[in-house]
Amino acid sequence: MGIATDKIRNIVLLSHSHAGKTTLAEALLYGAGATDKLGKIADGSTVLDFDPEEIKRKFSINTVTSPYTYKDYKINLIDTPGYFDFAGEVAEGIRAADGALIVVSAKSGVSVGTELSFERAKKAGLPVIVFINKMDDEHADYAKTLAELKESFGHCVAPFRMPITEGGKLTGYVNIITMKAYAYTDKSDDGEIPIPASIADEVASCRDFLCEAVAETSDELMERYFAGEEFTEEEMRTALKKGVKEGTIVPVYSGSAGLNMGVRFLSNAFVNYIPAPDADEVVKGVDKSGNDIEFKVASDAPLSVQVFKTIADPYVGKMSLIRVCSGTLKSDMPLYNSTKDAIEKAGKLYTLVGKKQVEVAELSAGDIGVLNKLAYTTTGDTLCTAQNPIIFPAITFDKPVLTMAIVPKSKGDEEKINSGLRRLMEEDPTFTVENRVETHQMVISGMGEQHLDVIVSKLKSKFGVEVTLTTAKVPYRETIRKKVKVQGRHKKQSGGHGQFGDVWIEFEPGESEFLTFEEKIFGGAVPKNFFPAVEKGLQECILEGPLAGYPVVNLKATLVDGSYHPVDSSEMSFKMAAAIAYKEGMAQASPVLLEPIGKLFVTIPDDYIGDVYGDINKRRGRVIGSNAAEAKGKSVVEADVPMSEMTGYATDLRSMTQGRGYFTFDFAGYEQAPENIAQKVIAESKQD
Repeated sequence: MGIATDKIRNIVLLSHSHAGKTTLAEALLYGAGATDKLGKIADGSTVLDFDPEEIKRKFSINTVTSPYTYKDYKINLIDTPGYFDFAGEVAEGIRAADGALIVVSAKSGVSVGTELSFERAKKAGLPVIVFINKMDDEHADYAKTLAELKESFGHCVAPFRMPITEGGKLTGYVNIITMKAYAYTDKSDDGEIPIPASIADEVASCRDFLCEAVAETSDELMERYFAGEEFTEEEMRTALKKGVKEGTIVPVYSGSAGLNMGVRFLSNAFVNYIPAPDADEVVKGVDKSGNDIEFKVASDAPLSVQVFKTIADPYVGKMSLIRVCSGTLKSDMPLYNSTKDAIEKAGKLYTLVGKKQVEVAELSAGDIGVLNKLAYTTTGDTLCTAQNPIIFPAITFDKPVLTMAIVPKSKGDEEKINSGLRRLMEEDPTFTVENRVETHQMVISGMGEQHLDVIVSKLKSKFGVEVTLTTAKVPYRETIRKKVKVQGRHKKQSGGHGQFGDVWIEFEPGESEFLTFEEKIFGGAVPKNFFPAVEKGLQECILEGPLAGYPVVNLKATLVDGSYHPVDSSEMSFKMAAAIAYKEGMAQASPVLLEPIGKLFVTIPDDYIGDVYGDINKRRGRVIGSNAAEAKGKSVVEADVPMSEMTGYATDLRSMTQGRGYFTFDFAGYEQAPENIAQKVIAESKQD
């Protein structure tokens, strides 16, 4: 039987890289008896970082789920990567969660990843709990880290457990709610001890933090707080639960995941403070016609499921990680993919403990599991019954910011590369592949250098093909600036029927990106049946411009005159005549090189606006202006920048803003390239 919905907690783990998320998850699983050993990242033995790439690199790349039991509750941990390049994995993990645990290193304090994690959780409406990790480190500073949390996130930060250290070692903790201290022991119950006098002032300060957060939950409690009245323990716990759910209180715990100290309190916090999946009572979507519809979050409601992640395994096949939003999902059920309008079969149901699949008979509303080998379903799709269709909003992913060209190491691997990349695109929506005809390159785009490096490694390890990455060529275009009238005459005699085609064509700048072809022939100088041949000849010619061989755009060609031979004229003859006219006309019509321009939106803290403006100017960009961003203290800078100047921008922006800036860049149109740029591109083209 499935677990009752009110007994399920779905927790996504977020942090900056190397804060200890995965180690903390390992400690939680081990402490609950879900694993028989405490895995370590250093020796590649963790349950959650099982991918060969993760073991090799010693950091998380994929979002992974793992459930464990605490008392009579099922807690689904969702471990996500900390590196910025894998933000797509984080978006997937957040979609499946009801609460977030943000891990902060007591050694490095609040970092960029901490800020981004908090922003993402709040944007998704998730209650947040913070765990200050690595309190066993000799450079750990709890007071400093707590102050940074308070400064960054405001009065909502409330310490629930404060660590006790002696001689640089973590020895116990103070429960700030009850104001009692305990020593860590090997026994199941920690022994109560007096609060050490050396930290009495710090404990009092933490208590003030907590009481202030409690007071923020209601006007009545605020009045009592200012009147100097003490809150009872019951009042505090009730207010804290309400505040955490509403996002006005962020509990702070502390300890050491590596030593498994202070970790077990988190399971209790998940149960007490993170809402169950049915807390919102309904899930909302639309029907086939786009009308709003909602299902009750209950096991007896109509079935609805959303796929929040896809894994492309060359041996197992495609695995779809799912969250049951309403109803009860049973094995071998027929399913309707309302997003794709396709029928799927559920097959067997599993839950994932790292890479281990554990078969289950059913999953209740709110639970998380896996379906294998779905034919049509991809990340973000909704599965339901044909009788009660519903479609949930798709997961929003950041757009790729770095593009590189792929070069096969061995000839003949193109098909295997294409197949492997298609499979990898299924599991990673932040990764795209494009064949650029004009530059004769296959290009891949992702979230950064680490991201693309992992893609290349997966191609080798999963699909057996090796490639290298090079700078992608810029897809320039060419056009003309003046009107000309030229003749194209093709005549060839070689015994028997000859070849004859004669055309006069006016070439001029057009308004359409594509070729605009017209004819103004009088008196039958060129028969109508040859008009399509002339147009076809020109369509083939514009694929290669006269300057650097790039496609010609914004060109209008008008057939105005010509002549033909009743025997020797043919479609091929007029195609050749059109090609001759094109070559002559392009040379006379002042051809110019066009460079692609993109619309850049950069979101940055206000402190970095000057640096970003200066950098955009260096890239020949035009700053349009800036507006306040949704996040406090940040702005969005808008600019038009040549695509050729955006190489390496993702890396440069992170360096410039200490990782706090991010951007989108979309193609906007073409503009004439400056003369020095055009000459450089033309010279490189001739050299190639």
